[in-house]
Amino acid sequence: MKNQSHPIVIVKKRKHKGHGGHHGGSWKIAYADFMTAMMAFFLVMWLISISSPKELIQIAEYFRTPLATAVSGGPRISNSDSPIPGGGDDYTQKQGEVKREPNVDELKRRMEQSRLKKLRGDLDQLIEADPKLRALRPHLKIDLVQEGLRIQIIDSQNRPMFKTGSADVEPYMRDILRAIAPVLNGIPNRISLSGHTDDFPYAGGEKGYSNWELSADRANASRRELVIGGLDDGKVLRVVGMAATMRVTDRGPDDAINRRISLLVLNKQAEQAILHENAESQNESLDDLKQPGPAPSAAVPTSPPANPR
Repeated sequence: MKNQSHPIVIVKKRKHKGHGGHHGGSWKIAYADFMTAMMAFFLVMWLISISSPKELIQIAEYFRTPLATAVSGGPRISNSDSPIPGGGDDYTQKQGEVKREPNVDELKRRMEQSRLKKLRGDLDQLIEADPKLRALRPHLKIDLVQEGLRIQIIDSQNRPMFKTGSADVEPYMRDILRAIAPVLNGIPNRISLSGHTDDFPYAGGEKGYSNWELSADRANASRRELVIGGLDDGKVLRVVGMAATMRVTDRGPDDAINRRISLLVLNKQAEQAILHENAESQNESLDDLKQPGPAPSAAVPTSPPANPR
């Protein structure tokens, strides 16, 4: 009996997982996250609905490149050098940190530059679409300059734009001018026309009909063709003759390329400069007229004429 073995009983306790009810709480965390996100979403929607267009632009500008100013030192929204906005009750206009309004003149200049670039593209498309104009492409030079968009119609030995020594327009020159006239009406900018010649002199020299008169006559003849082609009457601001004073720099003075018509689509700054120049010259002339002359001498009484008529 003493040596009789007894079986050893091992009891294993297992943890029972809860099924539903209040025993599990992980779903509450997920639900709380969802509700927080929804609350943030509706808060953002409410702020957008009550914000003015100016405030929306400021918010969009910040989220577009939030660290651009801090990293690259680019232009800031405000005049402040501080990376932290200043204090104030109005969060759109902090004390000591007011949004810098865009320069109106700069915006107008950019819009005008964009308009001139579009005009250049329209002229290029017009030339490529018309077989006649496409054949004359070597005679056309279109480029952006400081005063605006310059369109130069250049002469050549094989195909002159005018009859020799005359302001009579050749047919292909007429085709160019009449074709571009409607395109020039598409923008509000005014136009300056200038005629240029080579330095080959007339037999009579400068005392008679010279390159000055010829260049001016050719510029005015070009103006007439533009008007016939549909250009508005008030578009042309100035027509001038430059003779041979502004020749192409890399060519000789008697080269055919110097015989050309320059059509300049003026930007607002160049137009105002021309108008200001004319206004100053007119004021000076009026001032000269207003200057008092010498006082008349005192009249000496004389006997009346015998037979007045």
